[in-house]
Amino acid sequence: MRTPDAAPPRWHPAATLVAVALTACASPPSTTPQAPPVTPAAAQAAGVTTDELALQQGFARWVAGFVDSARAAGVDAATLHLAFDDARYVPRAVEADRKQPEFTRAVWDYVDAIVSPARVLRGQQKLAEVQAQLDAASARYGVPQATIVAIWGMESDYGGNFGDIPTIDALATLGFEGRREAWARGQLMAALKILQGGDIDRAHMIGSWAGAMGQTQFIPSAFLSFAVDADGDGRRDIWGSMADVTASTANFLARSGWQPGQAWGVEVRLPDGFDAGRADDGLRQASAQWVAEGVATLDGTPLPELADGAIFLPAGARGPAFLVGANFRTLLRYNNSTSYALAVSLLAQRIAGGPGVQGTWPRDLQPLSREQTRALQSALNDRGFAAGTADGQMGPATRQALRAWQRSLGLPADGFPTLELLARLQAP
Repeated sequence: MRTPDAAPPRWHPAATLVAVALTACASPPSTTPQAPPVTPAAAQAAGVTTDELALQQGFARWVAGFVDSARAAGVDAATLHLAFDDARYVPRAVEADRKQPEFTRAVWDYVDAIVSPARVLRGQQKLAEVQAQLDAASARYGVPQATIVAIWGMESDYGGNFGDIPTIDALATLGFEGRREAWARGQLMAALKILQGGDIDRAHMIGSWAGAMGQTQFIPSAFLSFAVDADGDGRRDIWGSMADVTASTANFLARSGWQPGQAWGVEVRLPDGFDAGRADDGLRQASAQWVAEGVATLDGTPLPELADGAIFLPAGARGPAFLVGANFRTLLRYNNSTSYALAVSLLAQRIAGGPGVQGTWPRDLQPLSREQTRALQSALNDRGFAAGTADGQMGPATRQALRAWQRSLGLPADGFPTLELLARLQAP
């Protein structure tokens, strides 16, 4: 099966070597076949460069070795032939995996793009179109219809774009490339189990460059754990059956800790003098306790009942504030990004007829680039505040170190990195 990246060479070393390996499917694993030498003449005969030929042969050897492992793990010969007879290396999967954006997107830009008027309107239209399937999924799993639709809109623009890369090829490519080989091997084995189970055929098992599949982008292991045959046709089809898409998405959330009837959270007004250092997911308490501290909704209605609410400042002390609970944290199981969880929550809220963000984003602030974040981490470490490895990613250790440094200077300890703070940290 050809990927859309480029026309394949006239000779396919991957298909050739893997076909040799697959002839042994009924017998004990054999030594992985050896490819012809990589010479200019061999490359010319194949219609590719010597580098391309070497890469294709390396990919073929990796796949042939994986076939041995899959066969030993109980994957049958028919599935292995179906999966790998025409396996292809996907260059754009590697390019996307290696790509490290220089600048981090500001949370307000991310939310603006996701919770756009057009996406909200389309979400409301889609909710009406698949009302029967949503009714069934929501009744069975206790997840609001608007939340299911918001994830659908977030993950594939309501089915408009869920990827066109064969999942087997994407995961085999990432496994061969090696940066995340152990993860890719596990997901590839899960994908083979899906094929062997008959839920989908190879031609229709497509998705993103990272192996996420279908209209709400399940990786293969999530499919095995959470996908549901809601329409009763004997297959779990998250590509074409909206009954299966909605039920599977709701099942994922329900089994990941979703609390039926509980709000994800609410935008709040913090009292004057509120210690920004208390806006930390590690500090969770009941809504009544937050009320006692002066936290209130913007419109004066009671705070939603949350047993373990935490104050969330996605843009630091100058931006909007939210009280979030268990269901917000459940969304992080779908995608471990607070910006993602916030955008899904707000999109669902808007689809259901609720408000968007009322507070003012600090749009004058510029997010730090990865290089600037590395510099921030190094400066914190140099000053004795343990930020961890200077990797350019704003993780929990870096945020806690920044909070501690801010407290040491009497600054609002919101842990939100800015160019001003970086300059101050780097000052002699």
